[in-house]
Amino acid sequence: METKVIVQNLKCGGCAHTISKQINAMGKVENVVVEPEDSSVSFTYYDEAELLLVKDKLKQLGYPVAGEANSYLNKAKSFVSCATGKMNS
Repeated sequence: METKVIVQNLKCGGCAHTISKQINAMGKVENVVVEPEDSSVSFTYYDEAELLLVKDKLKQLGYPVAGEANSYLNKAKSFVSCATGKMNS
């Protein structure tokens, strides 16, 4: 199944690089496309459990799905994730 989720704290190509790299490494997720312009992450998954794992991974990286709590800790994590993505892209 294909889906598109809107995430919080996604601001630039560094963020997109980190998200793409981490989600692609999960295995059963394919066709990952991260769009900073509209804060979206699109991907193909095979079952609902995998979808939940992706959402959890996004939150761990500091990019919770829109509508979820966006704590200072998430914002700090996304800042670090962004910087790491810029250095590795």
